[in-house]
Amino acid sequence: MIRSIQVIVLVAVMCLTAAPAYTQGAGIEWKILNQEAMELYRTGKYDRAIVVAKKALEVAEKNVGPNHPDVATSLNNLAELYRTQGQYAQAEPLYKRSLAIKEKALGPDHPDVATSLNNLAALYDMQGQYAQAEPLYKRSLAIREKALGPDHPDVATSLNNLAWLYRATKRIVEAEKLEERAARIRAIKR
Repeated sequence: MIRSIQVIVLVAVMCLTAAPAYTQGAGIEWKILNQEAMELYRTGKYDRAIVVAKKALEVAEKNVGPNHPDVATSLNNLAELYRTQGQYAQAEPLYKRSLAIKEKALGPDHPDVATSLNNLAALYDMQGQYAQAEPLYKRSLAIREKALGPDHPDVATSLNNLAWLYRATKRIVEAEKLEERAARIRAIKR
């Protein structure tokens, strides 16, 4: 449960980050709708949040086209709402489309791509689909280490996520190594 909350909080924060490569975004209405959806999410009003997130996606697609990072953010937010409610079949194609847009628009080694990979991996992880989750977690970790540096807090998050998967698959020694490294990163004074 604590792990789910950590992933969810990270996802919510990362989804509201605008892509710097695109200065002209989906607009103020889109931003307001995303903020409203995230607030509804935080307060547990998931059904209403889904309605608002769908509207945000519609606005983004209308304002910037189907392949803009803001559309990817809306897709990710909607997918996260579905995942939270256990509607994994609805979440998966949204996460995948979000990832594809970010890879194309921002490049395969962008930190936002790492976040999308992490989110899709978390979806598979929650369903016990560890073989599908593991390479995504590993790629997310590699991108974050390269783009953000080996001691960045997001790297620690990736290490913890992969460690949880290792624990779930009975690879305790590997998990402990990752957890120790994550703890060292988190202990760094910033």
